[in-house]
Amino acid sequence: MFFNDASGFEEGYATKDNLKIYYRDYGPADGIPVLLVMGLGGQLTFWPPYMIKFLQQSGYRPIVYDNRDMGLSSRFKSKPTFLTNILKYYFYLPIKSEYKLDDMADDAVFLLDTLKIEKCHVIGMSMGGMISQILVSNHQDRFYSYTQIASMVSVPNPFNGPKFSVIKLLGERAFKNASKEERIDRTVRLVSTIGMNGFDYDNPQFKKEVNETIKRSPDDSGFIRQMAAILGTKNRIDKVNTISIPTLIVHGKTDPLIKVKNAFHTHKLIKNSKIKIIDNMGHLIEEPVFNQFKIDLKNHLEINC
Repeated sequence: MFFNDASGFEEGYATKDNLKIYYRDYGPADGIPVLLVMGLGGQLTFWPPYMIKFLQQSGYRPIVYDNRDMGLSSRFKSKPTFLTNILKYYFYLPIKSEYKLDDMADDAVFLLDTLKIEKCHVIGMSMGGMISQILVSNHQDRFYSYTQIASMVSVPNPFNGPKFSVIKLLGERAFKNASKEERIDRTVRLVSTIGMNGFDYDNPQFKKEVNETIKRSPDDSGFIRQMAAILGTKNRIDKVNTISIPTLIVHGKTDPLIKVKNAFHTHKLIKNSKIKIIDNMGHLIEEPVFNQFKIDLKNHLEINC
């Protein structure tokens, strides 16, 4: 099982004006909260159940949520063009977006306010790491620690960003008004490309889990708007350079989506940060990958409470 369908959580919406952010709070209520911020196009169910369970068993209170434009959270309406944005990407031209990563960081703040959480740990994955960088740099007094997984501080560009084969797969998700079967197939091909080398995603159980995520949220239009937010937000180098809370950076040596050199860049910017490079990790957190850094994560959280 890769996607998180675990039971035993409290759920609800953090609501501000016309924006609704759906969340799950796994408890226990007396555990130290850990906010998990998901990446591009990912629903909260993408957090693997073995990671949620590990945090609970270690005495923490994992809280996950759907970023705006994904899952059960509010949708936006603009229709950016993938091809136009990719051409601008390759020619270093400005990209417009309906919202920025800064707005998505603000969403996390009002979620914490809604749950009356004054201080917690934060773990950001991929785009969630970018959001968390802004979140932490703007509100350092509200976080015990920051864990960055497979992320970067610069705006993606042809030198530090995805391989062309990955961009092509992302383009399929942005372009096609696909059937459910086509969406399942392209998900298998994408995660097989960006995930752990040799990990078997082409199996009935995984396809069933993908089908459940599609049923949970059939509207996939938020993917291209989230991508525009990434490409349309200024780099976070100056912000990240101010981060002083304890930071753990985890990255795959063979990550084809965000190259490993980006992890070393973040490590250099954040004083006293720790870095864990995993040889057989791509861009995802398969269980064999998680097993290689879960003790590092546990120690990081325990020391910094």
